[in-house]
Amino acid sequence: MNSKEIKQIEKYAEEYNIPIMERSGLRFLIEYIKKHNIKNILEIGSAIGYTAINMALIDKDIHVTTIERDNERYFEALKNVKAFGLEKRITLVLADALNIELENKFDLIFIDAAKGQYINFFEKFSDNLKEEGSIITDNISFHGLVERPELIESKNLKQLVDKIKKYIEFLKSNDKYITKFYKIGDGISVSRKKDKDD
Repeated sequence: MNSKEIKQIEKYAEEYNIPIMERSGLRFLIEYIKKHNIKNILEIGSAIGYTAINMALIDKDIHVTTIERDNERYFEALKNVKAFGLEKRITLVLADALNIELENKFDLIFIDAAKGQYINFFEKFSDNLKEEGSIITDNISFHGLVERPELIESKNLKQLVDKIKKYIEFLKSNDKYITKFYKIGDGISVSRKKDKDD
């Protein structure tokens, strides 16, 4: 299934040092979308369109709205989306996600952008989540540095890891959501709104 073209995107990401979702994490995400019959997805952080394309390829009824603030990556994502003929099912938005307002409601919100802004992304877009929806976040482990801070060598990196830790605490203490954490890929969290019975 378009495996040659997908591999080309992976190669481009490797060559230009563009972070894309790890394959095991992507497999988890794809299975989750299938299992929960998800059709309408918001992605924060398109990069070059790799995850959006993989999600849209699951089912012809899936629509992805994806936001990217970097010009170069946005245009590369546009090119990749066109190469797959997915322009009608992937809507690319060039913007800082924190500066735009969306009215649509989504089955799934996937956060994979600036890690220091995870709490802000979660709070801003949770109003766009359907009642039965989920918010999935990638890079919760951040190359294992969240669990092993002794490996951190720079002050900037330490600040970033501290922000991810704050986000994890934010998810654990959030009384409106139940969050499960998975040691898959670079660490994934899945947050679902609590039912009245929870």
